Amino acid sequence: MNKKTGAFDIRNFCDYHMISRSHFYNLLKKNLAPRMMHVGKRKLISEEAAAEWRRAMENHSI
Repeated sequence: MNKKTGAFDIRNFCDYHMISRSHFYNLLKKNLAPRMMHVGKRKLISEEAAAEWRRAMENHSI
């Protein structure tokens, strides 16, 4: 996570949550990925969206 923005890019999100990028994109296809915001050409995941995703995944078998 970037401390200045409070957001992850996809690579950092995957590293932080110990998932592969291919798994992230599989989650995205299944509409199970965290909410993302588009900043220019970049896709970022806010701290809040990451926390929300973690809570949702606690009750979901992936």
